[in-house]
Amino acid sequence: MKTENFIKEHNARQFWQPMTHPAEAQKNPPKIITGASGVRITDIDGHESLDAVGGLWNVNLGYSNDVVKQAIATQLDALPYYSTFRGTTNDASIELAYELCDFFQPEGIKRVFFTSGGSDSVESALRLARQYHKLRGEPGRTKYLSLKKGYHGTHTGGASVNGNNKFRTAYEPLLPGCFHIPAPYTYRNPFNETDPAKLAQLCAAALEDEIKFQDPSTIAAFIMEPILGAGGVIPPHKSFMPMVREICDKHGILLISDEVITAFGRTGAWSGARLWGVQPDMMSTAKAVTNGYFPFGAVLIGEKMAEVFESDTSGLGAISHGYTYSGHPVGAAAAIACLAETKRIDVASNAAARGAQLFAGLKELKAKHQAIGDVRGGHGLMAAVETVSDPAAKTPASGGTMARVFDVAYENNVMLRISGNNIILSPPLIISEQDVSDILSAIDAGFAAL
Repeated sequence: MKTENFIKEHNARQFWQPMTHPAEAQKNPPKIITGASGVRITDIDGHESLDAVGGLWNVNLGYSNDVVKQAIATQLDALPYYSTFRGTTNDASIELAYELCDFFQPEGIKRVFFTSGGSDSVESALRLARQYHKLRGEPGRTKYLSLKKGYHGTHTGGASVNGNNKFRTAYEPLLPGCFHIPAPYTYRNPFNETDPAKLAQLCAAALEDEIKFQDPSTIAAFIMEPILGAGGVIPPHKSFMPMVREICDKHGILLISDEVITAFGRTGAWSGARLWGVQPDMMSTAKAVTNGYFPFGAVLIGEKMAEVFESDTSGLGAISHGYTYSGHPVGAAAAIACLAETKRIDVASNAAARGAQLFAGLKELKAKHQAIGDVRGGHGLMAAVETVSDPAAKTPASGGTMARVFDVAYENNVMLRISGNNIILSPPLIISEQDVSDILSAIDAGFAAL
């Protein structure tokens, strides 16, 4: 182990961080996290903070779940790795596939394809969508539709369907044939509509219009987050995803529910699709599947797709796609233990209760602080505070303002996540009532310091 001085001296020197300008990181080095316990993290100077970020949406069970850790250790002793490419597999991945299909039975899930993480899962779902249509004799279905403000990872396919130019511009040209419709974002939308139900209808009409413009026979899939996460926690009206499902069915388009954030209890339901009463054709998952303890993901596949692939006799149904770590036995063992713990503790119920408390508290802070333009939440433990410099004009707050709120909250022992002019909250699903109060107090202090 290198010394503390060595670690601090080399912070942001050799390591280019994701989602960070290298020069900015060198100028303002990131917090160095060296320990964690329960729902709290500790930095290299011994400063302890309540983690209101939940790692990165993924540490649902907190940092001290020994059941998951022991499952990892046991599997490392038995079988640390073997390939699941054609001809070999492992017992842990077989068991996990069964458990996931059983857990997501209400979503109509019948099959599983394992990946290394969320971006891999999105990429795999996009590929499988095109292959599905080829198997059905419609090879012209190659296009993808998605929502503006949506986030679907950072691989080329995922970045292409991303609805935020921040993740696209520097890497263009991206995948052709990707088109976006307005998100049901009541605070900012091109229709100037603040009624969530009316806005949902307008966005659904925009989807229908875009499908007709592109020609339905050219579209493979529509991908959406049931609640938009990284784009600023944007929950649609309850009618929106069911309308999308109906439109996709009408035009023979697959519906991919990107559940990398929303699966496993985050929304107060066991999936975002289940929250809205929808059965998608595929679900991309990762993050909480192993509680963040091991990089792992999965594409969950519905019956309609399974039948087409498995009834193929031409050979075109072969899945010529995969990852070295697909079905990694250690990740699978972690996921089996994690799923059992997730159900045993019933984190979805706690997420619903604590999420309601958090959202109510944020609305009180909005009434108190002029710099808070909008608060969003109300569906489990995912919430956002949108910060503005001019409430009437909805002018986004500056980077300096956001840094000030972050720093003061950290001084008050709470770690926040800043994304543009949004504070995004995604704490572990095991947090207590007092933990939520502490998060709200720290945010209050941050805005009071402006």
